[in-house]
Amino acid sequence: MTLSMYKASVPVFVQFLTSMSAVLDKAQAFADAKKLDQAVLLGLRVYPDMFPLARQIAAVTDHATRATARLAGVEPPAFEGNEATISALKARVEKALAFVKGFGPEQIDGSEDKEVVFKTPRGDLKFTGQQFLINFSLPNFYFHATTAYNILRGIGVEIGKRDFMGTPPQA
Repeated sequence: MTLSMYKASVPVFVQFLTSMSAVLDKAQAFADAKKLDQAVLLGLRVYPDMFPLARQIAAVTDHATRATARLAGVEPPAFEGNEATISALKARVEKALAFVKGFGPEQIDGSEDKEVVFKTPRGDLKFTGQQFLINFSLPNFYFHATTAYNILRGIGVEIGKRDFMGTPPQA
């Protein structure tokens, strides 16, 4: 059986972007209840050499939108990149979610062997569409989503595995 590139990407991104939005709602309620400065909250890190919470969430949106865009052969949306509040990050997540939801199987399926070039400061990384999705985009997406979740959980935001996982798509 062939793996559908659409089913391996869009529903996964939708599930976890939706759960990230709900987690941000809980983070907002926590910050309000504890009277936390949002700049401090968004600057929290797991370890000093890691991205802060705001950048972790930005990376989640970047990986979802850029992967979907590259597989579909379109330009990804531009983000401000200066989100300084939870509500601004939530708006970023919602923008990414709307973008990803705008694709259908006919735009993604068939991209398994498409050449995808990912530019880095150290040089270009070349993938097939399937390699790019499975071996690069999804692992990065999950890494940054998990790290954002762990930062919030680590300071006491009442979130659990169900909050992280969200609602899986129906078949």
